[in-house]
Amino acid sequence: MNKFTFPTATILIVDDNQNNLKVLCEAIADYGWEILVANDGESAIEQAEYAHPDLILLDIMMPGIDGFDTCVHLKSNPETCEIPIIFMTALSDTIDKVKGLSIGGVDYVTKPFHTEEVLARINVHLQLRSLNKQLEEQKLDLEKRVAARTNELSKALHELQQSQLQLVQSEKMSTLGQLVASVAHEINNPVGFITGNLSHLADYTYKIINHLQIYRRNYLEPIAEITQDAKEICLDELIKEIPDVISSMEVGIDRISNISISLRNFSRSDTSNKVEFDIHQGIDSTLMILKPRLKASKKHPEIEVIKQYGDLPLVNCYPGQLNQVFMNIISNAIDALEESVAFLERHQRNQAILTISIVTKIDDENYVSISIKDNGLGMDAEIQRRIFDQFFTTKSIGKGTGLGLSISRQIAEKHEGIISCVSNLGQGTEFTIKIPI
Repeated sequence: MNKFTFPTATILIVDDNQNNLKVLCEAIADYGWEILVANDGESAIEQAEYAHPDLILLDIMMPGIDGFDTCVHLKSNPETCEIPIIFMTALSDTIDKVKGLSIGGVDYVTKPFHTEEVLARINVHLQLRSLNKQLEEQKLDLEKRVAARTNELSKALHELQQSQLQLVQSEKMSTLGQLVASVAHEINNPVGFITGNLSHLADYTYKIINHLQIYRRNYLEPIAEITQDAKEICLDELIKEIPDVISSMEVGIDRISNISISLRNFSRSDTSNKVEFDIHQGIDSTLMILKPRLKASKKHPEIEVIKQYGDLPLVNCYPGQLNQVFMNIISNAIDALEESVAFLERHQRNQAILTISIVTKIDDENYVSISIKDNGLGMDAEIQRRIFDQFFTTKSIGKGTGLGLSISRQIAEKHEGIISCVSNLGQGTEFTIKIPI
């Protein structure tokens, strides 16, 4: 038989019979294995715990703790449970052999020993032990590689999703910006024309009225045709109402001009460079655009916007992108209030006043904080946990893409800021955006 050399193998022999120990030690001494000996179960357990042998030859019949109890103890200890145990027994009863194998033994040899058999069994189990260690190392290495690869794939997926969001956002803002800027430009031209001529019209009208008044003071008895026509057209009332009509037209032109300014502010093209920006101007521009949705309609009564603006400095940011965040959140708040009205109507319950509260302030002297809160139905914990996930939406098909809040979070992160959501069922939802000053 060829000698098997396993330099790193350590064998613990446990037997209370010194002759047996001597025979075994002499039999395996030339094979390069390190040999440890123990005379009882207690010593065997102690040596196994600190020496961690590669294999244990364990006698069954010993004083004190017998081989079975020693095996049970070793197998219950995480530090020694993987060590293979070969039972040594003079017992020929099959029940005892089965018991030994059932409690964790890997093999058995019978006394008196046959040296070749003992060496063959030791050789086999040391090789199996070595292979098991190699498999365990390969398993750990594979798990690490799988974990690393999974992490790489997760990172790549995240980057892909972020790239998709950036493309969607860029395309959306580009299209929206061009459309809104075009509309604002088309509105601005006729508004400018009307504004320029309205002042002349007012001046001419006042001069004509003044001339008419001079004529009436100096021509006290006009002919019947003039008197009759003045009566039919209610001349005195017209003279009083014309200034009011002109004043109303000026107010209307101012409102249209403000809408045009709001549209231009909202569609700021600033994707390449940050600029100093008035946060309140952005919020007001967004509210101006959403004003038709805030008015009373078939879906809901008028929504009251409560603004509590703090004293904020200009913020270095991308205004168009922040306006998009305000648009997404305020639009979602309006949607939530519409759902609240529909829910309460179905359950025949009274509707409270609908409100959207907007609070701005400086937070910790380093961030501008914008809080937007509605008094709608609110969200449960599961929805709140997923609210910023890409493509997640609670709206029906065709009414939501699941990108608005995901893009909003990306915009906040692009500004090195954060966006958070707090919601409770029946108490509404509050979004908070924090942007560094």
